[in-house]
Amino acid sequence: MRRVVRTLGVLLVLAAAVSCAQARGADDPKPGERLRRAELGPYERLLPAPVSARPGGPAHVLAPGTVIRTGTGSEEVRQIGERLAEQLRGPTGLPLPVADGEGDGIVLRLDPSARGLGDEGYRLESTAPAVTLTARTPAGLFYAGQTLRQLVTGTHVPGGTVTDAPRFAYRGAMIDIARHHFTVAQVQRYVDQLAQYKINKLHVHLTDDQGWRLDIASWPRLASYGGVGGVGGGPGGHWTRDDYKALVSYAAERHVEVIPEIDMPGHTNAALASYAELNCDGKAPPRYTGTKVGFSSLCVSKELTYEFVDDVLREVAALTPGRYLHIGGDEAHATPAADYAAFMERAQAVVAAYGKTVVAWHQLAAADPADGAVLQWWGHDKTAAAERDRVAAAARAGHKLILSPADHAYLDMKYDKDTKPGLTWAGYVPVERAYSWDPGAYFPGVPESAVLGVEAPLWTETIATREDWELMAFPRVLSLAELAWSPATRLDWPAHARRLAAQAPTLDAQNIGYHRAPDVPWS
Repeated sequence: MRRVVRTLGVLLVLAAAVSCAQARGADDPKPGERLRRAELGPYERLLPAPVSARPGGPAHVLAPGTVIRTGTGSEEVRQIGERLAEQLRGPTGLPLPVADGEGDGIVLRLDPSARGLGDEGYRLESTAPAVTLTARTPAGLFYAGQTLRQLVTGTHVPGGTVTDAPRFAYRGAMIDIARHHFTVAQVQRYVDQLAQYKINKLHVHLTDDQGWRLDIASWPRLASYGGVGGVGGGPGGHWTRDDYKALVSYAAERHVEVIPEIDMPGHTNAALASYAELNCDGKAPPRYTGTKVGFSSLCVSKELTYEFVDDVLREVAALTPGRYLHIGGDEAHATPAADYAAFMERAQAVVAAYGKTVVAWHQLAAADPADGAVLQWWGHDKTAAAERDRVAAAARAGHKLILSPADHAYLDMKYDKDTKPGLTWAGYVPVERAYSWDPGAYFPGVPESAVLGVEAPLWTETIATREDWELMAFPRVLSLAELAWSPATRLDWPAHARRLAAQAPTLDAQNIGYHRAPDVPWS
C-alpha cells in the first residue's frame, strides 16, 4: 500500500511539474521577445556605447526659457550651439535661443586643459540646474551634443554623467556615386545621418568604369561625356566643382572629413571612353553600363597618362581641405604587375606633391607603398593567406590600416536570401555579423595601434534609389559606428542589439527606411 501511495505521490508531483512547465512555457518569451520586454534606461540606450555612463540625480527640465550657452564667444563653439539648437527644437518644441556666457540651461564649455578626453572626447553632466557639455576641442563638443540628442525625452534630460572618447580616430563610411549617380543633396542627407552617430569620415568614390562624376577643368570631357550613364544605362550625371565644395563645407560643419577617390590605374573605362589619347592604341572604348571589373587600365607607358594623373589630382586636392586623397589601386587585373608598381609609385608621388596623404585599397601592398600611405583592407575570411600576409607586413612596417572587411563591413552585401538589392560574393551579412568582429584584433600579429579605423563602404551596382541605399546601410552602419567608437570592453552583441532597437524611433522620425532585421529585438 505504501508503494502505491508513494507511486501516486510521484505521479502527482510529475503531473504538477509538467503542468507548471506548460504554463510557464505558454508565457515564457523567446530570447528576442525577452530582450524586447527588458526596458533600457536612457543612458543604456546610447549608441555608440560610451566609455562611461552613470545615471543619477534629478533630471534637467528644458523649458521655454532654456538657453544654449556657448561660453566665451568662440565662433566655432557658437556654430555648434546653433546646430544643436536646430537639432533639439523639433523634438522638444522649444525655441532654445543661443547666447554667449555661462549659467543654467545647456552649457557648451570648451576647455583645452580638460584631462582624459583626448581630441574628440567629451564629458556630459546633467543636473537640475544645467546640462554641461565639456570638451577640449570643437569636435568633442559636437559629439557631446549628439549624445545629448539621444538623452532628451520630451523636455527632460535624465540626471547623470557621460565620459567618453573614441577608440579609433577614423570612423568612416563610403558612398559610390560612380556606378549610379546621386546628387549632393542625397549625400548631404547621409552626412547628417552618419554624424549623429559620431562617424567622422565620408569617402566618396567619384570615378569608375561606369561614370566619371566630378568636373575637372583641365579635362572637361571626363564629366560631360564620361559622366553620362551608369549601370544599366540611364542619364547619369556629375557634380560641378561648386557642388563638390558645397558637400565638403556641409560635411565639415558636422565634423565629417570628405575623402575623394579617383580610382586608378584600373576602373578607368569612363576616362578612357572620354579621351582616346589615354588609350595605348589611341582608340576610345564605348561607355560601359555593366558590372564587370578588372578589364580597364590607363596606359602606363604613355607620358600623357602622368600629365592626366597630375592634372586630375592637382584639381581634386585643391578642392579638398582634408588630409587624405584616395587613389584606388584595386582590381587592376588589366595592368601587368610591374607596370602597376611603376604606375602607383608615380601616382603616390603626385599625391605627396600636392600636400596630401595617400589612401589606397590594400592591393597597394603588392607594390611599394609610399611613406605614410594608408592601406584600406577590403578582403574577407576567404582571402588568400599571401594577400593577408602582405597587408600585415605593411602594417608592421608602419602603414596604417583602414578596415573594411567585405564580409563584415560592405553595406552592399545582402542581409539574407530575401534581400532584394545587393550582392552576395562575400556572403550574406546580417546585422550580427556586421557587428561581431574586433577591429583591434582583426589581423593576427598586427597591433591595434596600426589600425587607423573602420569604414563601411556602400557600392551601388544594385543601388539606384535613396530607399535601397538606406535599406542596405541601416541599421548596419550604426553597428559599424559603434565598433569604431566604443571601447573593446563595451562590445557585446546582445547589449548592442538592444541599443540598436532603441534607435528605431529616431530612424522612424527621420524617415530612414531601415531593414527590420530579425536578429534585432525591435519593439
